[in-house]
Amino acid sequence: MKGQDDPVQGQIHQDLVNPEYIEVITTTSRKSFYMACRSRLTTMNDKLKALEWRIEDIEAHVTKGETLT
Repeated sequence: MKGQDDPVQGQIHQDLVNPEYIEVITTTSRKSFYMACRSRLTTMNDKLKALEWRIEDIEAHVTKGETLT
C-alpha cells in the first residue's frame, strides 16, 4: 500500500496543508472547554453562596439564643 493510498496519511497531509483547519478546531475546542468550566464554576459559586447565607442565618439564630426548627 502506498502512503498516499492510506486515508490516515492523506488526512495528515491535508492537515499539514491546511493549518487554518487545525486552528479552527483548536479554538472551538478551547471555547467549548472554557464555557463548560465557566458554567460549572458559576453553579458551584451559587451553591457556595447559598451555604454561606445559611451559615450566617444559623449563626444569627445561635447568637440570639434561638432554637432552630
